[in-house]
Amino acid sequence: MSLISKNPTTPGQRGAIYSNFDEITSKENKKSLLAPLKKHAGRNNRGKITVRHRGGGHKRKFRIIDFKRTKTGIEGIVESIQYDPNRSSNLALIKYKDGEWAYILSPEGLNVGESILSNEKTEIKIGNCMPLKNIPSGTEVHNIELNAGQGAKLVRSAGNSAQVLATEGGHTLIRLPSGEMRRIHKECKATIGSLGNQDHKNIKLGKAGNNRHRGKRPSVRGVAMAPNAHPHGGGEGKSPIGMPGPKTPWGKPALGAKTRKRKPSDKFIIRNRKRK
Repeated sequence: MSLISKNPTTPGQRGAIYSNFDEITSKENKKSLLAPLKKHAGRNNRGKITVRHRGGGHKRKFRIIDFKRTKTGIEGIVESIQYDPNRSSNLALIKYKDGEWAYILSPEGLNVGESILSNEKTEIKIGNCMPLKNIPSGTEVHNIELNAGQGAKLVRSAGNSAQVLATEGGHTLIRLPSGEMRRIHKECKATIGSLGNQDHKNIKLGKAGNNRHRGKRPSVRGVAMAPNAHPHGGGEGKSPIGMPGPKTPWGKPALGAKTRKRKPSDKFIIRNRKRK
């Protein structure tokens, strides 16, 4: 993927940096792998807003992605690389030898016409998938399961990869993109290689309207509100927040305060991502 900037003819183009989508080989979606995507605008089943600053945006359809890599032992051919509006990484459309089709996350270096395989043990090749116990130490992987057969949960965004460090006993030690090191059961599957679309993090939208197309509504600063609307509000002119530590609109600590509760899976974390 490469980035381009335009000779600005409008203010919104002046600071914008776009993708030229040179990795994309086809705009034709496989209709059998599309599903409706209903908008909720951040509301729950009672109509209450539970996630703020969502709403509007361009109409989309959901791409059904094979995160489980269920076609074991059946070779597939990459038919095209496609854009997915629901995530940062691109998709690869795969046609298997038995005639079935599937979408997978497209790794860096996977080209149209190449073959991929998901099996108990297979070649260490970009796009191939196998259990962690059969992947050599030092290999870059993505699309990693947390529980065997559940489907991939880790390392699914553009440009990311994790590294297999060692397999000992019933678990494999993995270094995640955040720097966290954790043990994952050796029967969990992972895909070889790092994800493509690596320059996604360098894109600059250029104008607020581009965020609106993505379904993101404006966010108002707490200090600009009235005191009955936000703990930071009120005061004459520009004023500091006036309390020890920033707060959410509901008075909970924000911006760096630890909110993660202890989980049973914490025992598998060898080194926390926060640790220097």
